[in-house]
Amino acid sequence: MAADNVFFTPVGKLARRDVVTCSAEQPLVEVAATMREHGISSVVACDEGGPVGIVTDRDLRNKVVAQGRDPRELRVSDIMNSPLVTIAESDYLFEALFLMSRRRIHRLCVIDAHGELCGILTNSDVLRLQSRSPQQLMLEIEEAGSAAELKVLHRKVEELVIHLVGTGIETQDLVQTVAHLNDRILARLIELVRAERYPDLTERFAFVVLGSEGRQEQTLVTDQDNAIVHADDLTPAELDRLRAFSIDLIDTLISIGVPPCSGGIMAKNDIWRRSVSEWKGVLDKWLGTPTPDNILSGSMFFDLRTLHGDGSYERELKAHITERLRANKIFLARSAANVVGFKPPLGFFGGVVAEKKGPQRGTIDIKKAGIFAITEGVKAMALEAGIVDGGTRQRILGLAQAGILRDQQAADLAAAFDFLVTLRLRAQLLALEQGREPSNRLPLDHLNRSENGRLKLALEEVKRFQGFLRSRFQLAQMGG
Repeated sequence: MAADNVFFTPVGKLARRDVVTCSAEQPLVEVAATMREHGISSVVACDEGGPVGIVTDRDLRNKVVAQGRDPRELRVSDIMNSPLVTIAESDYLFEALFLMSRRRIHRLCVIDAHGELCGILTNSDVLRLQSRSPQQLMLEIEEAGSAAELKVLHRKVEELVIHLVGTGIETQDLVQTVAHLNDRILARLIELVRAERYPDLTERFAFVVLGSEGRQEQTLVTDQDNAIVHADDLTPAELDRLRAFSIDLIDTLISIGVPPCSGGIMAKNDIWRRSVSEWKGVLDKWLGTPTPDNILSGSMFFDLRTLHGDGSYERELKAHITERLRANKIFLARSAANVVGFKPPLGFFGGVVAEKKGPQRGTIDIKKAGIFAITEGVKAMALEAGIVDGGTRQRILGLAQAGILRDQQAADLAAAFDFLVTLRLRAQLLALEQGREPSNRLPLDHLNRSENGRLKLALEEVKRFQGFLRSRFQLAQMGG
């Protein structure tokens, strides 16, 4: 494993499993003796519910010896650090490093899916890996004090992606990293704008991201898709301030290097800033009248994810969407029909066919060729099944677990999706190298024979999936 790739390793693979534990009510002298016996600098205190605290040799020095306290009269609970900072074993190492830096601590307790202690990770274990890491960039973003600083860091994200691509990192890991970093830049910008110019802003709203950003599937940042959901009973004065904040925020976001949405899907525009009840009305209109424009808008909005503010509005709107779709299958069928209309660029004999003339000669649009069909088709099936959260890969897994997709079918679809996203990222990086804006168009002459073969297989999988959608949503009866 290349050194850079270690940052994308699940914490559980790197944590030390031989964790020495004690009871929070155990005499401190006993625990000190245990530390000496095992040659360790910390012991984790646990109760029946899992880890509750940690006592370190530093605690013994600073909280006992330096204060002249009698250790024979103390229990672990008297000096332990609690509540305990933990991290899931499935989280990435760079997230652990960021958490340590943010909290200014030297170790993290690792827990499994049930909240049980399963390991420990210390900063000394990974100190040699600190240079040029996503963790360091996330820390710089967290500590940024102005939009100007965030503009520099936004460019650094792009540079980090270019660097990491050369390390052989898995695309899905890289995409998740980009999503984390982009989230933190936008969240930090919101914090700065609020603190500097809108300290009186209402708390009863949510800034939500939509589309690929909502699914956390952006590669390099192209444009933005976002909206605001707010409480129904805001006063006119509160609404005026929220409007001013939204315009200011989006204009500042554009100034740091995130292009505006060409379709105007931004919180600064009134139609993308509404109350919960107003959004429900808009959703009912979209769902009840599945025109191409309403399908596009609805599909974009269904991926909403709260980035800042009250998360209850997202949950309420997703519950509303699920309820309406349960009673009306036409919208999803129309969405699926739209998906199968995007034909993969495969020739009569099965080869990949590029554009034959014009400025795009020799290229294919990777998004239109297959990514769109997978993301939107999987979304339609997931919504039908009541799966409203997660990205495309998580939805594919959910559909497999629900028995809607066969395990092999799900694995093949996920593999096709991953490879197409890899090629999309390559196309975007190539555009940057050539001094152009990131593009989804990839020249086929940049693929070797093996890659061309893999692309053909991926597009054939897209074609099979479209056939599955036709059957699933009975599109033949609709003329689709």
